[in-house]
Parts: sequence; structure tokens; C-alpha cells
Amino acid sequence: METPYDWVTVMAFAVLIVLFLQRSQGEPRDHLWQYLVASVGCAVTNYLGNEAMKSGEITLHGGALLLFAGTLGFIWRVLKPFDHG
Repeated sequence: METPYDWVTVMAFAVLIVLFLQRSQGEPRDHLWQYLVASVGCAVTNYLGNEAMKSGEITLHGGALLLFAGTLGFIWRVLKPFDHG
């Protein structure tokens, strides 16, 4: 855990885990693929961000930030963390 990307993506992934565990207890259950998409978004964001930190390339930072915003948007729109039963 060396970069800000590590911290932010791990926190988002932890929220996904808690949300998945909470939702798996009752009906209706979410689909597993929805969590897979969000998890892959976090992983690729972390990879791009770490590569940007190593190389200093601004386009990688921009790509990582855009992908992370898209991942958060996906979580908000599809998983609806505050809108479930």
C-alpha cells in the first residue's frame, strides 16, 4: 500500500465486500457479475494509477481517474448501495 491509488481502490473494494455480504443474506439477491465488473474496475484503476505513479505520465493518471469515476458510477447506478430494501 504505497500509492493513493492503492488506498482508494482497496477502500472501494472493501465497501463492495461489505455490500455483497449484506445483500447475500436476503431477497432479492444481486447478481455476482455486477460485483465482478466493479471489482475489475477497481483492479484496473489501481494498475493504471500505479503505472502512472512510476512513469509520471499524466495520461495514465487521467485514465485511472476516469475509470475510477466510471466504476463508482457503476456501483451507484447498478448496485444502488443506499437503495436496497
